[in-house]
Amino acid sequence: MSPASRADKKAAADAGAWMFNVVTSVGIIIVNKALMATYGFSFATTLTGLHFATTTLMTVVLRWLGYIQPSHLPFRELLKFVLVANFSIVGMNVSLMWNSVGFYQIAKLSMIPVSCLLEVVLDKIRYSRDTKLSITVVLLGVGVCTVTDVSVNARGFIAAFVAVWSTSMQQYYVHQLQRKYSLSSFNLLGHTAPAQAGTLLLLGPFLDYWLTNRRIDAYDYNIASVIFIILSCTIAVGTNLSQFICIGRFTAVSFQVLGHMKTILVLILGFFFFGKEGLSMQVVIGMVIAVIGMIWYSNASSKPGGKERRSHSLPTIRQQKHGSLAESSGT
Repeated sequence: MSPASRADKKAAADAGAWMFNVVTSVGIIIVNKALMATYGFSFATTLTGLHFATTTLMTVVLRWLGYIQPSHLPFRELLKFVLVANFSIVGMNVSLMWNSVGFYQIAKLSMIPVSCLLEVVLDKIRYSRDTKLSITVVLLGVGVCTVTDVSVNARGFIAAFVAVWSTSMQQYYVHQLQRKYSLSSFNLLGHTAPAQAGTLLLLGPFLDYWLTNRRIDAYDYNIASVIFIILSCTIAVGTNLSQFICIGRFTAVSFQVLGHMKTILVLILGFFFFGKEGLSMQVVIGMVIAVIGMIWYSNASSKPGGKERRSHSLPTIRQQKHGSLAESSGT
């Protein structure tokens, strides 16, 4: 296959991965919003546990069918990932409860510079001036779209701090573990989803009761709410898988920057489906700025020197083993 054909095939696969993530992410936001607003199912942490339980079932079926090959992830790495990922989920839920919507959005935006910092420090990534400026434009545009009232309190700031750093670390680990242990997205999900499902389903009901003062076993289930819960869990399988695919193919920073397209789509779909305040001139201007920044980032980061490593990346486990065999055969 010629280099041009390989490049075209990769571009098509990248676009498909992003579209998969955008569609499933926006879909689950709309479904969860209806589930919580219309049917009063406010048990977000437990619902996330159900999402990972459904994802676990998917990985089990795919492994049984032979689509997922056996792989290894050290227990220490798995434990580290699950702790960070669960702190991310809990931190985001608590941050949303304790902070104003404006400060919550600012905290979400700060994940981009935090992810950049992690890549600079841990992976020795160097960003060009245009890449940095494009990220700034995206932050400005999404901020104009979403940030309204901003009030800060001590406990809310701590919750947001934990949420931002744990989420950024979780996304960094997704990319790092796939590279280090040569794991596919399905393999990594097969290792992490069962552990997250178990811990979140165990702790979720208690945490949700603390946050909402409502017990999940006392919820008035009906056919419509159960259908929405099942629909949410089904879409979540695609959301979890597409997140791992996108971060594995790109990086956590690219996932964050281009992922704000989902924020814009949610605002637009929210206007059509829920008829809230609508698309004000401020929101429209913010959307335009954000989209310009995303296009600029895609162009700048793909150019030579736009985003590059200052040293060689960490070798994978398979590469290390291959090197060891080569040394032993040469002695």
